Amino acid sequence: MDYTKDLKKYLEEEIEVIKSLDLEEINAVINVLEEARINGKRIFICGNGGSAATASHFTGDFNKGINEVLDVKYNFECLSDNMAGMMAIANDYSYDEVFIHPLRNKMHKDDVFIGISGSGNSVNVVKAMDYANSIGGKTVALVGYEGGKLKEMADYSIHIKINDMQIAEDLHMIMDHLMMHTLYEYHSKNYKK
Repeated sequence: MDYTKDLKKYLEEEIEVIKSLDLEEINAVINVLEEARINGKRIFICGNGGSAATASHFTGDFNKGINEVLDVKYNFECLSDNMAGMMAIANDYSYDEVFIHPLRNKMHKDDVFIGISGSGNSVNVVKAMDYANSIGGKTVALVGYEGGKLKEMADYSIHIKINDMQIAEDLHMIMDHLMMHTLYEYHSKNYKK
């Protein structure tokens, strides 16, 4: 079988979406992250499925990758990574509650909450963002499709404007590397051991 036409079509579509990205949205989110770091605030991040993997990857890249060139460190926590805690909450309450419970225990005013959802309508992420907003947290949405509820609720958003879950998820992962690489390069020039 020759899949090259389909492969080319996918990549061409993804390239067009990359070209249409709003750099001001991305720049605003970078500044929210930097402000949180400088002020010693925590950054909570979560998602379901592929978005959970992206949230976990963000956490590793910021806590390990960028932190090695910083005196004042990032403090990211991926709420999707605690499988035992999530399953206990899902079993005792509801899967819709798996992210809001840890936020109630740990999040404070001016901490940052990042919700990742292709549709922007994942109920458990929406509930967590609603809670973050209610206590004066700063909220960021990484969404696709029409942006959904998360885009409407968030203080800041990066909206991948495409009705394709795979390309939306690809670009959410690119956002991690784009921001991490940009910050790493910036800070490594100014870091003195």
